[in-house]
Amino acid sequence: MGGHQWLGRHRRLWLHLARARPQPQPWLLPGPAEDTRVAAAPAAYAAAPPARAPPLGSAAAGPELPPSRSTERTPGAGKAQQGLKERYRVGSLLGRGGFGSVWAATRLSDGAPPAAALGLQVVIKMVPRSRVRHWDELPDGTSAPLEIVLLDKVSTGFPGVIRLLEWLELPNSIVMVQEHPERCQDLHHFIRAWGFRSEEVARELFRQVLEAVRHCTSCGVLHRDIKPENIPVDLVATGQAKLIDFGCGTYLQVTAYTHFAGTQSYSPPEWTKFGWYYGKPATIWSLGILLHQMVCGEHPFRRGQNISWDHQLSLPQRLSQGAQIHLIRWCLSMLDMERSSLEDLISDPWMQNIHQP
Repeated sequence: MGGHQWLGRHRRLWLHLARARPQPQPWLLPGPAEDTRVAAAPAAYAAAPPARAPPLGSAAAGPELPPSRSTERTPGAGKAQQGLKERYRVGSLLGRGGFGSVWAATRLSDGAPPAAALGLQVVIKMVPRSRVRHWDELPDGTSAPLEIVLLDKVSTGFPGVIRLLEWLELPNSIVMVQEHPERCQDLHHFIRAWGFRSEEVARELFRQVLEAVRHCTSCGVLHRDIKPENIPVDLVATGQAKLIDFGCGTYLQVTAYTHFAGTQSYSPPEWTKFGWYYGKPATIWSLGILLHQMVCGEHPFRRGQNISWDHQLSLPQRLSQGAQIHLIRWCLSMLDMERSSLEDLISDPWMQNIHQP
């Protein structure tokens, strides 16, 4: 179901949220360093970019981005023959860390008349080449960082995944230009501001995340860092949730992984105990944590807590049996073979009980 179709069925619910919502906050970077084994390259975006921003390269603006060769991977994204200075006006710094830096920007020209993309809000993500650990080839044979190759596979023609508009390679860094959903707030801030959400709201958002994950796996891509910070939601126009930041992603494989990338507090118990995990069950575990955060307002396991194999998950009595037993407990089964499949989650009766206004 498309975003506008979804809005038609849930307009009153989302308009109520939009009127009462707190002021949008910038999307945060991941938590403390001890919470990650391999730090993601987070696409941290501002919820509300400034109306006017200084020209790229000015003293008040962001980094100097000289004209350079560029390769656009998304059809219709523009010719990319001009330098970034001619095509983008950079605004505020949204995040900086070991991964590099992320800047808000406005597209000034798409390089071809008519300039249909004028005024498009984007983010410019700059990653030092030294931080790029894995490279692969795009369909045309171009060598590119794995994050870009994965985005090329999943971000075209599907609204639930952030869209890569273009990328280019500079001598010391990789630059990615991605779409910037307007008037959005990531689920991390959404949960912090509101606490737990009603099962109706959680169900709609969770359904969209499941569809995005299913799309990625159907393309042979494993995200590996599903968490609230990586899921912005348009709270006003469409109610669309998007999956962002494929910096920890890899190819989906049937054999076990022996290297972890992502946020440690979302890693499955088999990784902690044995040092291996399978992609699909590990994804279901992180989805169970996400759903728990949505309906309970907090992570189910305290930071630093060792999860024992006989661990009994405590859930509020107010939750329905569907949310309690068939989903959260199912996703957070200690044995990976006992966890639900993605298709089981999507077809679960609780997920199918979509509110009809």
